[in-house]
Amino acid sequence: MNILDKIIADKRNEVTLKKKLISAEDLEHYPLFGYKTNSLATALKNSSSGVIAEHKRRSPSKSVINQDLNVQDVALGYENAGVCGMSVLTDGKYFGGSLDDLILARAAGKMPLLRKEFIIDEYQILEAKAYGADVILLIAAVLTRDEIKTFSELAKSLDLEVLLEVHNLEELEKSIMPSLDMLGVNNRNLKTFEVSTDISKQLSEKIPTDFVKVSESGISSVEAIQDLKNYGYQGFLIGENFMKTDDPGKSAAQFIQELASN
Repeated sequence: MNILDKIIADKRNEVTLKKKLISAEDLEHYPLFGYKTNSLATALKNSSSGVIAEHKRRSPSKSVINQDLNVQDVALGYENAGVCGMSVLTDGKYFGGSLDDLILARAAGKMPLLRKEFIIDEYQILEAKAYGADVILLIAAVLTRDEIKTFSELAKSLDLEVLLEVHNLEELEKSIMPSLDMLGVNNRNLKTFEVSTDISKQLSEKIPTDFVKVSESGISSVEAIQDLKNYGYQGFLIGENFMKTDDPGKSAAQFIQELASN
């Protein structure tokens, strides 16, 4: 089993346990379930930077990125920096995140929040809505076309946007459908964890113009973003670059300022 297979196997067990503790019906009664969501796709279209900043404590490829920061402080810093949205890792075992991180980020600001999670069940989409997300991530590598359709249509019915993540042409071709808002290309090979923006460039012309194009992972320089903008990308998911510093919000602000002055 590669790392992705392990994560998904653990995630199935986790969701089964969660359903026994909190029912789907219970989630629908959470105060934030009726929250009016903000559009990340619109924010990206109207932005000159396109930065989606991430809150990530650790990852399978980097055991510790930053365990010391308060998620509310990070969210406030990102919002003040002028990011388009914030990605919040909610996986506990492999990334050190939780749904509490999502709810705290929601309490801290108004910017669009992406629940970054390995979604394999409709229950997790209800969770995302109940805990204040505006956007969900669907990963083509772990879902069938029918699952992508079912999950994305459920998300749309809940007023959540959908960012669909692909790693290659095969995943892209099976995934394109009207119920998606954004198509993200992950520059990290989920099996080897190697990173290269070449895959974003290769797939750019295959992504229909109706979707906002997002490049994810391995983006650490202003030059990389300027380069990818030439390929039609409007969104750039940046995680470790900000999180590995003592003040991610300040780092994001300096990065966005540098981007604006170039």
